Amino acid sequence: MKKVSVIVPVYNVENYITKCLESLVSQTLQDMEIIIVNDGSTDNSQQIIDNFVKKYPEKIKAFIKDNGGLSDARNFGIDRAIGEFIGFVDSDDYVTPTMFEQMYLLGKKNNAEMVICNLQKVNERGEITQKLCQIPNMPESIDIKHHFSIFADLSYFACNKIFKKELFDGKKFREGLHFEDIELIPQLLLKCKTIAQTQEYHYQYFERENSISKTHTQKGLDILEAIKSVERAFKKSDYKEEKTVLKNFCILEGIYTFLAYLAFVKNRDTYKYMSSELQKFIKERNIKKIEILKYRRFGRNYLLSLPIRKKLYYILYFFNQQKILNFISLFFINRFTENSLYIHSNTFFAGSQCYCNIEK
Repeated sequence: MKKVSVIVPVYNVENYITKCLESLVSQTLQDMEIIIVNDGSTDNSQQIIDNFVKKYPEKIKAFIKDNGGLSDARNFGIDRAIGEFIGFVDSDDYVTPTMFEQMYLLGKKNNAEMVICNLQKVNERGEITQKLCQIPNMPESIDIKHHFSIFADLSYFACNKIFKKELFDGKKFREGLHFEDIELIPQLLLKCKTIAQTQEYHYQYFERENSISKTHTQKGLDILEAIKSVERAFKKSDYKEEKTVLKNFCILEGIYTFLAYLAFVKNRDTYKYMSSELQKFIKERNIKKIEILKYRRFGRNYLLSLPIRKKLYYILYFFNQQKILNFISLFFINRFTENSLYIHSNTFFAGSQCYCNIEK
């Protein structure tokens, strides 16, 4: 058994994968395996992978499969992993040399089933564009039962965490669902007794400049589908009576994160339909406007903690100022496209930055 298995799904990343793999083969943790899953790439990604396998055969296991999407590639890797812990790295991102050693040692030290680090966004010039602190003002070791409010506060990236392999027994990434992290990672957290965290910014999340042109479509409704799946698991868990925490989770992920995506849906008919589905989601859960406005994340009023542009967008939506909102949304989309600043809706608007594996 290895200490950590790191799964790297690959699809047409010939311009980026070298930096990713160099960061992994340079890890200070020696007893780990790197599982590369080429998910049907049509560029030169496989040639680069082959070169790394020849150079580091003791560290890398490489597989080629037909294209099945991110979830399918990750599940393929999970099924072949022999590590005590499992981690995920997107093939256009990279990590610090000590990431997996420090996180593994934290997991062992604290008997934790999940370990979390901070991440930061970097551009094509290697410049840090945003630091994302994941668990502020909390201890290294977190007892879930005594700090269960964290369930509603976490950012559910897969890539800045390592997980005990046993957490995936009976749980996998759902294939065909966008925003698969939002669905699965909270369900894994429900199986944990202890998580550990470091304030180090180990994970380097790469923002491609051309990703600003990505079209946001009706697939954003998968956010709500993911939330519904989490709700079903929650109601069967040991925490089923923690209804306020579940509602707060729905506010952050189901409302703020969904609106973050909706802000960049350009088709007006699609926008209206998705907005109506959100209103239905809110009504079915009896979530009051005041609860959304007063939602607190890690002890702070979430809405008030946001930059003014984000505040403005959310407030206009919550108070049904659609004409003004339409104008402002178009203004922001055009502005950020022209300046190549907008990468994901979570960069500009998001509730919990959960899009790391969706639209690069």
